[in-house]
Amino acid sequence: MTAYKVDTKDEFIKLVQSEILTTSEVLEELQISRQALNSLVKRGKLVPVKELSRDKLFLREDIESRKEAAKELHTKYRPYDE
Repeated sequence: MTAYKVDTKDEFIKLVQSEILTTSEVLEELQISRQALNSLVKRGKLVPVKELSRDKLFLREDIESRKEAAKELHTKYRPYDE
């Protein structure tokens, strides 16, 4: 896991803007449906850093890891799609 060091409010704002993704951004990044994302969260494959009433926030690092894992699974179980 990456350690983040923030000294000023501006640095914090930049960090949040670059490293935190909303549900909509995650759906676009992973190219999955809202139901698929909810399933990943329910099964513990993705853990939101904060859950709001209508949205969840995720770390970019976790989404990138999931994206790589999905790519490996796709290659393993659907090699004929390439």
